[in-house]
Amino acid sequence: MTATATVHRVAPRGRGAHRGIGAAVRAAADGDEIRIAPGEYVETLVVDRAVTLLPEDGAEHAVRILAAHPGRPVLEVTAAGARVVGVALTGQDPALPAVMVSAGGLELDGCEVRGGRVEAGGDAALTLRRCRVSGAALAGVHANTTGPAALVDTLIEDVDGTGVVLGSVTTAEATGLEVRQVTGSGVRVRGLARALLLDCRISGPGRSGLLVEDDAAVTALDCRLEGTGAEGVRVLGSSPRAEATPERPTAADGGVVLADCQVLRTGADGVAVSGTGDVLLRGCRLRDGAGPGVSAEDDARAALVDCQVDRPHGSCLVARGNARLSAEGTSAHGSRANGLLAGERAQVSLASTDVTGCGFSAVHACDDARLSLTACRIGSTPEHGVRVTDRAELTVEGVRVSDCGLSGLQLDAAATARVRGLSVLRGRNGINAESTGTVVLEECDVTEAERAGITCGTGTSAVLRDCRVTGSGTAGLVVGERATPSIEDCVVRDATGSGLVLGPSAEPRVRSVTVTRTGKNSLFVGEKARGTFEECVFAGAGTDGHAFPALHLSAGSAPVLRGCLVRDAEEDVAAEKGARPVFDGCVARNVTRPALPTGAREALSPGAGGEASAAGAARETEAPSEDTLEDLLAELDGLAGLDRVKHDVSSLVKLMRTVRRRQEMGLAAPPLSRHLVFTGNPGTGKTTVARLYGRILAAVGLLERGHLVEADRSALVGEYVGHTGPKTTRVFEQARGGVLFIDEAYSLTQYAGTNDFGQEAIATLLKLMEDHRDDVVVIVAGYPKEMDVFVGSNPGLASRFTRTLLFEDYGSAELVSIVEHQAAQHQYALTPAACEALTTHFDTVPRGRGFGNGRAARQLFQTMTERQAMRVAELPDASESDLMALTPEDLP
Repeated sequence: MTATATVHRVAPRGRGAHRGIGAAVRAAADGDEIRIAPGEYVETLVVDRAVTLLPEDGAEHAVRILAAHPGRPVLEVTAAGARVVGVALTGQDPALPAVMVSAGGLELDGCEVRGGRVEAGGDAALTLRRCRVSGAALAGVHANTTGPAALVDTLIEDVDGTGVVLGSVTTAEATGLEVRQVTGSGVRVRGLARALLLDCRISGPGRSGLLVEDDAAVTALDCRLEGTGAEGVRVLGSSPRAEATPERPTAADGGVVLADCQVLRTGADGVAVSGTGDVLLRGCRLRDGAGPGVSAEDDARAALVDCQVDRPHGSCLVARGNARLSAEGTSAHGSRANGLLAGERAQVSLASTDVTGCGFSAVHACDDARLSLTACRIGSTPEHGVRVTDRAELTVEGVRVSDCGLSGLQLDAAATARVRGLSVLRGRNGINAESTGTVVLEECDVTEAERAGITCGTGTSAVLRDCRVTGSGTAGLVVGERATPSIEDCVVRDATGSGLVLGPSAEPRVRSVTVTRTGKNSLFVGEKARGTFEECVFAGAGTDGHAFPALHLSAGSAPVLRGCLVRDAEEDVAAEKGARPVFDGCVARNVTRPALPTGAREALSPGAGGEASAAGAARETEAPSEDTLEDLLAELDGLAGLDRVKHDVSSLVKLMRTVRRRQEMGLAAPPLSRHLVFTGNPGTGKTTVARLYGRILAAVGLLERGHLVEADRSALVGEYVGHTGPKTTRVFEQARGGVLFIDEAYSLTQYAGTNDFGQEAIATLLKLMEDHRDDVVVIVAGYPKEMDVFVGSNPGLASRFTRTLLFEDYGSAELVSIVEHQAAQHQYALTPAACEALTTHFDTVPRGRGFGNGRAARQLFQTMTERQAMRVAELPDASESDLMALTPEDLP
């Protein structure tokens, strides 16, 4: 109020007061104040100047203004700057405006409006602060203006229609708004209107809580919509949303944005988007809706970030038409239908999202939908974890599916799928690929499926790479009738039934597949089935106590097996009458009744025939099954010398025991490389410690068998193009579950020329180490300087071999101890003089590069026994002590 403002009084009686409010307005100038005595005034009030109306005593609603005519509002404003404070305004027709702002601007502060709506049109500005609007029809507040509108701490209730309607190009902001007991929608925004809703409450509307149409834009922050008769939020259209919406968006960002909002107990969808609607939900919670949690149709877009969708009666997320739906960091739980339903031509992307506890399949894609799943967790459903059918397309990267009543992943009809890093735990079936479309499965793990781990259905041609199936029921991997899949670098272990099963007339291409510890056959080939099997390992068939052959070949089958190994079985091959298998360079080992050649695992060249030569083959030392960690550490401690190595190995054991405990408790394992470099001169115990190291890791539970496979250049490098890769792979497969020890590893890089394949062996080895990082420990050994050059020659070697154990030369006392140990093992005894002479002898031996250390000590012991035998033979009556004693005379 300016210094020249005048106060005008309105009272039914008394001197100096206007008898009517209209008369006071007509007498006032802009900026004047009109104070009204308590009471009831019947008027049709027109305010055409910037005045303020308020009760004389300040008591809210003590002044009541009633409309004088049914067809006219009780208050009409045509000037900017009008303000009404603490007054009750009552219209006569609920379907008409009780307060009308046709031009200018009005602020209602602490007022009560009944019997009609508050309406603003033209270019008018409207502000409601701490007001209550009730008893209207069609709408409680209707702003259809080019000016701004503000609703602050205002209650709108008992409206036979919509609570708030915002249209035209209105720019509105509502803070602390509450809408309740309206028969229509809570808030409706249409046209080109822009609305910002802050900390608003919409409860019990007869239709939608928030309705958005045309090209409007709405941003709702910290709002609560509950008990709606229809959708919580319905978007029939909106302006496009900015691609990079900030953490605290505004209506200017376009589209419909709900941040930190709650949508509860809706009568239909929690959020329904159709037409050209564009919606972002950030940090929202949708719960207990009668329809889907979020649905998108037509050409709509919907994105959820860090949201929770709980217990809807429909699906948690639905996308149809040409809609695009995405969810990141979101939880979809407890749906009575699907967790996600994608149909027609919809495009859906889920990242770091959980979909669990659904009544139907957790994720279902059909028609021509396109679905991408990245780093999601899916499960706890009586049906499929993920089902893709019709012509739908699926892309998966790093997803975990668990506890499904049917399949973890079901692909059928003509669906296409590219799946990488899928983990399926428990459930009836693991992965069921029955689709005739393109299916690629890479680095997938299936664990504890009740029936089949992975199934390639009838007539399908899936591609499987680097997949693992563990602990399945009826079979590990099933190839259906007439199916022609490609299966490479896969592992099947601990199947209750057979490991790899081929249906009638199946013709797979199988390469570098390992099948271990199966209850029945490692490989079952059905009638008339064919297929090729290259560089495969079939081990441990018949673990259920019955003698099943590793390979069962049905009548009319004609598989081709090249370079395969069959081991640890009662019988390697059982062929029914009419079977015509081809075995090329295959080997049986540790088989009671072998039909294949037995010996070192070195495949024959094509067409060579006969058994492979042991020259250049890797040597294997089995780890005793009764090892305990305490016994192994005691055995390590009992080795002569090697104090530094013993300390390093003990430290590694402590670290790995901690890693194992974290894994058992479900905690993430720290980054850890178990691969080692052993450097030192010959005879310092490198192979002995490597053998113990594998047994220790098996005892800790970080390796399956703990056996040692010793290899050198000749066991890894081939002689012609295409020979080295399979040769290295065979040695690596032989070491699966244990330790691969490569002596003089630098010999792989020391030869140059076009006919050297050492680098190919290294490349193959590095890939296998990456693909099977938990299955094999690789130890490379040799002279210190050469090993430094070797590890530094390739970034892949340097990144995998980060820990070096130095085996120092033995001192004289330690070498004497080795000789004494050898003597005790062979029932000899060194005299004290012999021990003293041995010490003097070793003190004088040069410790150069060619010194043999422990090997030299053992060779010296052998020489001493030979010299002792010649000496004792000349004694006429040699006693037992003479036959056992080694003296200084026996030293060379």
